[in-house]
Amino acid sequence: MQLRKVYLPKHLTSALPLPHLCALLIAVFLLASAFLMPETSNDETSVSVKMNEDPHDFAQEIRLDAEFSDIFHDENLLTFEHEIALDVVETVEEEPGIVRYSIEAGDTLSSIFDKFEIGQTIMYQILAADEQVLALDIIRPGHHLTFRKDLETSDLLEMELFIHAGNRVIYRRVDETMFEFEELINPGVWEQEIIAGEIYGSFYVSAIRAGLTKSEILEVNKLMGEQIDFNRQIQAGDRFQIVRSSQRVNDEHTGQSTIEGIRLQQNRSTYTAFLFEDGNYYDAKGESLTRAFRRIPHDQNFRISSPFNPTRLHPVTRRVAPHNGTDFAMPIGTPVVSIGDGVVTRVENHPFAGKYIEIQHGSTYKTRYLHLNRQLVKRGDTVKRGQRIALSGNTGRSTGPHLHFELHVNGRPVNPMTANLPMALSVPREQLAKFNQRVEQLVSVMEVASQEQIAMRSQNANQPGS
Repeated sequence: MQLRKVYLPKHLTSALPLPHLCALLIAVFLLASAFLMPETSNDETSVSVKMNEDPHDFAQEIRLDAEFSDIFHDENLLTFEHEIALDVVETVEEEPGIVRYSIEAGDTLSSIFDKFEIGQTIMYQILAADEQVLALDIIRPGHHLTFRKDLETSDLLEMELFIHAGNRVIYRRVDETMFEFEELINPGVWEQEIIAGEIYGSFYVSAIRAGLTKSEILEVNKLMGEQIDFNRQIQAGDRFQIVRSSQRVNDEHTGQSTIEGIRLQQNRSTYTAFLFEDGNYYDAKGESLTRAFRRIPHDQNFRISSPFNPTRLHPVTRRVAPHNGTDFAMPIGTPVVSIGDGVVTRVENHPFAGKYIEIQHGSTYKTRYLHLNRQLVKRGDTVKRGQRIALSGNTGRSTGPHLHFELHVNGRPVNPMTANLPMALSVPREQLAKFNQRVEQLVSVMEVASQEQIAMRSQNANQPGS
């Protein structure tokens, strides 16, 4: 239920019962309406106050116009001991021992834990569990936290981070000093849609107008950049069709999307990109648009001190504690390089993962580099395959100098030493027929959108005054 609260001076609110206080508000409103309100007013602000003391959930709406609001702010009429709040306060009836909180702008994990009197010690225990998933470093408005406490002791038993309908992380207490995590991923369904537009001005403005997001535009620029210069070669009247898949879980869109196909049409040239089942993009002839990756994020022969192991048992609790990366034993200060072209999405300092970097390589691949001594790039930077991005270290919770390296494919950690990375320059011959069938299906969808564009342009040209 949503309640809208108006806070009045403490000496009034403490002295009057709630029914009398409500009556007072209504009386003041009537007086203000009679003496202060002009006959016509176009500058009106409304605030709803819902009262729930009645067993029948009676809701009464009070309208405060601009002049009435001024009365409450006039220090000659009322002296306030507390600031008047006319903001909407969302209150949800909770189960006993359960508190839910929606992340707001400016929140930090520390401030949230202080707000609910959970304590910094518990926060660091949860951050220790979060080291393998690093989900709590990017909490932002739109995410939700749910705390479940013991009814007798008020100790925190469990915390859930809701990122979106397809991704939740639960941190559960193991003992007095330790939490474990469980990441819940719901693949939902992916709905295909076509985004089509004609370029007027820049590609960026035209793509935004057509319905692409900023991150999707960046992906298109990156994929097509080897074929066409978006700053110099794009002209007014060029047309584009983009096939996009968006994730939906339980009738709710998660905000996750994948570009499946791109076609940019000019007078004499057509540029294309198609996503194949191997996670790589190719042009219509099957030539790779995804530059090859390298397997190892350094230039020397360092031994693997701890391999990727999703079923590793914790030495104390004997519970599954996955090791989602590969550790290379290397001296502090060793250069660390990116295994592929990409964009830096995180440059953080985690109390347990230490200084780390995350790089997004297109829509399919993501890499992480942990326990660094020094980061040499910043968030938003574009990096190339083999580019030096950091110096290795021993920061965070570490038993010795090493690099912890992770590879994620479609949001899931995989073994970087054995994963199927894009190394080929073209679609393998034995898969070419399947790829061509995929291209034919995507092009047919694009053709429909293209013909609709042409028909609409022709219709607009024939209208009177065109």
